[in-house]
Amino acid sequence: MASNDTLCVFTPHANQPPLATFATLDIRGSTHMVLDFDDTTAESAQFAGILPRNYAGGGITLTLIWLATTATTGSVKWNAQFERHQDDTDDLDTDSFATAQTATGAAATTAGACQYTPIVFTNGAQIDSLAAGESFRLKITRDAVDGADTLVGDAELLSVELRET
Repeated sequence: MASNDTLCVFTPHANQPPLATFATLDIRGSTHMVLDFDDTTAESAQFAGILPRNYAGGGITLTLIWLATTATTGSVKWNAQFERHQDDTDDLDTDSFATAQTATGAAATTAGACQYTPIVFTNGAQIDSLAAGESFRLKITRDAVDGADTLVGDAELLSVELRET
């Protein structure tokens, strides 16, 4: 697989929310499904996937495509974590996400406009040593309680792209 090729794409309907403090499903405009992340509580969304077999073992760049409900200033602190599901090894009754990687993205200057915020992962421990063909979960969290998160109102996640870097 060539660098920058798309590995996976996740949209709001693929969310498998955690039991508590989860992002909520909403509609933007007349038809755009989004996940709303609150500005006062760290809320999460979780997506399940299989890393394509043509993954060449490089780093992964996750791009969050999001917008603010109404704000045109402020920033959102995003955290992302991978959880590998190894054959005959990992117990799915217990969460085992790797350490979160983070990025802060500024709101678009126009209400309703998308922002693209990348989060970069090296191969190995940052992606929980995930290998081609393995099942995984990806957890996305708005770290609303972090001082770097200054956006007032919901951050709305439109989609997520994973690509090899």
